Amino acid sequence: MDIALVPPLMVSTGFLPTGSLLQSLIHICNEVCSTEKLPVLQARNISTMIRRIKLLTSLFEEIQESNGPLPPSSILCLTELFSVIRRAKFLIQDCKDGSFLWGLMQTELVSNQFYVLVKELGRALDILPLSLLKVTADIREQIELLHRQAKRVELCIDLKELERREELLVLMGSNSEKNKKNKGFIDLVKVKDILCSIGLRNTMDYEEETLKLEAEAHKQAGSGGLIVVSNIHNLTSLVSYCKSIIFIDDEFEKPSKEDLKVQSTPSNRYYDHSSSSQSLIPNVPDEFRCPISLDLMKDPVIVASGHTYDRNSIAQWINSGHQTCPKSGQKLIHMALIPNYALKSLMQQWCEENNVPQVQSSPSSSSDLERSNSKRDLYEHAVDHISVVKAAVDAVKLTAEFLVGKLATGSPDIQKQAAYELRLLAKTGMDNRRIIAEAGAIPFLVTLLRSHEPRIQENAVTALLNLSIYNNNKILIMAAGAIDSIVNVLESGNTMEARENAAAAIFSLSMIDDCKVTIGKRPRAIPALVGLLKEGTPAGKKDAAIALFNLAVYNANKVSVVFAGAVPLLIELLMDDKAGITDEALAVLALLLGCSEGLEEIGKSRILVPILIDLLRFGSPKGKENSITLLLGLCKDGGEEVARRLLMNPRSIPSLQGLGADGSLKARRKADALLRLLNRCCFQSQNQIG
Repeated sequence: MDIALVPPLMVSTGFLPTGSLLQSLIHICNEVCSTEKLPVLQARNISTMIRRIKLLTSLFEEIQESNGPLPPSSILCLTELFSVIRRAKFLIQDCKDGSFLWGLMQTELVSNQFYVLVKELGRALDILPLSLLKVTADIREQIELLHRQAKRVELCIDLKELERREELLVLMGSNSEKNKKNKGFIDLVKVKDILCSIGLRNTMDYEEETLKLEAEAHKQAGSGGLIVVSNIHNLTSLVSYCKSIIFIDDEFEKPSKEDLKVQSTPSNRYYDHSSSSQSLIPNVPDEFRCPISLDLMKDPVIVASGHTYDRNSIAQWINSGHQTCPKSGQKLIHMALIPNYALKSLMQQWCEENNVPQVQSSPSSSSDLERSNSKRDLYEHAVDHISVVKAAVDAVKLTAEFLVGKLATGSPDIQKQAAYELRLLAKTGMDNRRIIAEAGAIPFLVTLLRSHEPRIQENAVTALLNLSIYNNNKILIMAAGAIDSIVNVLESGNTMEARENAAAAIFSLSMIDDCKVTIGKRPRAIPALVGLLKEGTPAGKKDAAIALFNLAVYNANKVSVVFAGAVPLLIELLMDDKAGITDEALAVLALLLGCSEGLEEIGKSRILVPILIDLLRFGSPKGKENSITLLLGLCKDGGEEVARRLLMNPRSIPSLQGLGADGSLKARRKADALLRLLNRCCFQSQNQIG
């Protein structure tokens, strides 16, 4: 072996010098062991982990005091131990700073993470040459005992935590039809006891928990899925409601004697003390008010952004053409309205306890006249708004039917204009897209894809793209046999815009799994996307890359993407700043690692590794994740060759260490794995050289 390829000093200088490594180990161990106010959840796993780390601290301190040379295997062990302890620190910190309720729901997952870390600690100690280290007999015996315990450790899940979680889920499940009929609402006393048992004891705890749950929902929005986010929002609603009811006496001032007399009736239990004693208004918790109408919600639903609205209010908002969340302004990635059963159950309980009907009654006192008038105006405005929406829907129906008739029987010029009008009409509003499809536009638009007139073809494919955003229309478009015609436009459309919109249409259609299969089976579809990846404008290249990514999610399509010649083009686009599709190209390459043909083709590139190293430092968070995924995959399957090229690059180890410290959780894990792999490679190379 050429010694220059693997510098012998990489074991010590590539990661940390021996002195610095020991100092870092002692420092991070002290940080873990000095953790204060341990959480109630995972208490046994956390305390056991801290005890193990304390034992290791004594070992590290004795090794440091001996100030003697260390065998290579001990350096490898210490490096792996540093990685394990650092991850243990992050995990303990997450348990301490994260949401207690979400931690309770994830108790098996978190317990398993502790179990995995202890197992990795045991594997690291497998290669620790205790007999060669200058440590006392007591320390040696303690570490040997720790090693044996780590090797035979079993998964530890706190049964009390499981019981608490099951009790809470049963209580939250009281919104089922059976329970509703029996008036079985959530038992606040039991809920309070459960929340108290996991560390939520006062209003401050409840407020902090609400903030933590909202942060968790935001974090899970990109990867956890709609159901996970919905579950977290249900927990948030539960905490907010319990806080407003359990700690009601802490929230408001003590009432006057006159108020106490009035409060003797059950229906006047809660009041808005910001108003005078003459205007006793039921104090509806903010969580139960629709952010649009500000009234008590009748049917709470969750939109894609995670916020809850009354079904009628948000439906009117969406039907009027809006595609954003009214509260956050965030664009809605879908228009599904998910029932918020947990909040609805809490609202029913609140109404039951306070004798408040589901439809809020109008105020009766004379001092509420102004409020009553404003509510009446709001109601009248809402009625007017519904009338306007209905009129608009009827107008869209008439327009769509008229335009479809022109598509069917008009001259080419009229067809061009009709296709253009439908393209614009389908650009906004899910109702518009549904109505246009119901009017029978899709088969005629598919026919126009074969037109030799550039504008007719361009308008037709763009109209189909806009219509495909509505999920039901995807099935109708595929059933109309559109895919072959769309591929024809993609491959040899009359204008570049038509080709690019055809690529976007393929991406939209391939959101449905069955469509991925159907499109992938068309022999010209994937090569046509690769062709646009080479010839298109920056926007067209991005459309093509996203479509290829979506198709490559289906395993059988990966090989077709590789054979179509996508890999060299994608690598080339990583260096093209003008194209601006670095993240998209990385995502496709990372997917293609999943097939042997893709791995082989990616491994042929001599320029990819340096590019990926630079992207570890300067890429976006998602780009860094995909870059480390590619490097780790290449090293695992490409073996020593890729590892050598990484080790020879002076920027690789610092970049990996930086990502391991500051990257996302996924990126940190993969960076740690790659560092361990490179460290083993160095160790094996030194043994061969020796």
